[in-house]
Amino acid sequence: MFDNSIAYAKRTAPVSRSFVAFLALFPLWWLLLYVFYRFPGIDLLVARSVFTATPCASATLPDKVCGTFALARNPLFEIVRDVTLALPYIAAVTLIATLISSWRKHGTHWRTPKTDRYVAALISLSIGCGFIVNTLLKSYSGRPRPRSTDLFGGSHDFVQAGSFAGRCLGNCSFISGEASSGGWLLCLILLLPPRLRLRLGIPLAIVSIMMPVMRVMTGAHYLSDAVLGWLLSLVVFAAAMAVIDFLRSARSTQS
Repeated sequence: MFDNSIAYAKRTAPVSRSFVAFLALFPLWWLLLYVFYRFPGIDLLVARSVFTATPCASATLPDKVCGTFALARNPLFEIVRDVTLALPYIAAVTLIATLISSWRKHGTHWRTPKTDRYVAALISLSIGCGFIVNTLLKSYSGRPRPRSTDLFGGSHDFVQAGSFAGRCLGNCSFISGEASSGGWLLCLILLLPPRLRLRLGIPLAIVSIMMPVMRVMTGAHYLSDAVLGWLLSLVVFAAAMAVIDFLRSARSTQS
């Protein structure tokens, strides 16, 4: 599926496009975080639009909010989620298999600009989705999910994006791991050979957008969690590509 037939070409530009992309995406991520932190009503407005309030039982507290995110138990959503959750694993295995095949076929000359992109993609998946999102932020951010907050039938107080003052103890809302996986899938379009970019790129882009949207619509995450999780993968992928471009350029200069 992935193309690894392109040979090395000496880079003449002093700054790689991936580094320029990183310089644009990194401050954009922080700007969006500031906007969501400064205006938490954005998250609440979107969450309320997909929340269905229902009458509470008579024994509940007077100010208790009852209701549900109706799409959270939608069978079609559950099937689509199961499928999309498997795609990053399938893509990662495909990339690893392609790298192994290239190494077995070409030996010490297995590395090309394309295979370097595969390495960057795997690094970004490990660092972005794996370490930053699921190991650090989701474990220690403390932000309760929408369905766990008292505004939407839960028991925890609402906290805005970027605040670590919440009472969630693990697998928290900030930021979305599945949205991060969706953003990573979008990056894979750059790895496809030109003849497949239209046929596979459009479905990948659709799935990439669907994953964060579904998490918001089911009350699993706020809009900020989904947007920032999705964008983080693009930031980390651009950073990984920039580092590899720099190392390749330095190696070419020395040779």
